Amino acid sequence: MPKFFSLIILFILGSLNTLQAQFGFSHEVGVIAGPVAFQSDYGIRHDFETNAGNTGFGIGIVHYLNFSYRADCNCYTPETYFNDHFKVRTELSYSKTKLNHFGELVTPEKLAVSEYARMLKAMHGSTSVTDIGMQLEFYPLSVRDFTATTGSFAPFASFGGHFSFFNPKVESDLGKLGDPLTTYPKYLVPSDGKKYGFSNDGGSTFSIVSSVGTRYKLTPLSDLMLDLRFQYYFSDWVDGLNPNKQQFKENKANDWNVWLNFGYIYYLD
Repeated sequence: MPKFFSLIILFILGSLNTLQAQFGFSHEVGVIAGPVAFQSDYGIRHDFETNAGNTGFGIGIVHYLNFSYRADCNCYTPETYFNDHFKVRTELSYSKTKLNHFGELVTPEKLAVSEYARMLKAMHGSTSVTDIGMQLEFYPLSVRDFTATTGSFAPFASFGGHFSFFNPKVESDLGKLGDPLTTYPKYLVPSDGKKYGFSNDGGSTFSIVSSVGTRYKLTPLSDLMLDLRFQYYFSDWVDGLNPNKQQFKENKANDWNVWLNFGYIYYLD
């Protein structure tokens, strides 16, 4: 397996060198980190307490292809609209979020009188997600002008796709899930080919990613970045919960998250 990955890395590096020689571009690398708000089947949709409570943290490394500058000749590329307004971003990131039920179904008043409310409140979990993917970033202002001006800003918007590996964990303080004495009824119903509406099985899925943000030119060879990202998964098992959608119409959307990134980007010579 290590030999296989080594061959892939060598192939990618060789391809980048070939592209650089033929078309010309430079490289940027960076690190990102920030809070993640995970929107899932825990809690209630559009509930502030749920959105504020089910948050985690993410970190990542990013690589950019900058088409406005050629590192091999220390010169600018031909001035085309694409070269001066687009970059390609590749990312490897990891996030983990703890998840709990919040909202009107588990208020203190209901917990005092309802066993179902106590079952729901006792259920909790977490999910960790590893992402790899690419985004095309669009800069409405000139990339060249930004690169040449320390202290300037470069707003951007992006869109792309990721491949996501997820590892959920679902449990209850009342005991093993799957028992009618410990499990909220709707999670006992089979769902999407699984025995229950919950699962601790890891898996993978595709996701779409879109973001808005800005860069700040800190030095001639480094930027600070602020990036607000939306990510939608093509799976509803990322959080480990997926109630049967035919019976429980309120659970109609797949899992998604919002990630506020703070980053540091360095330009490679």
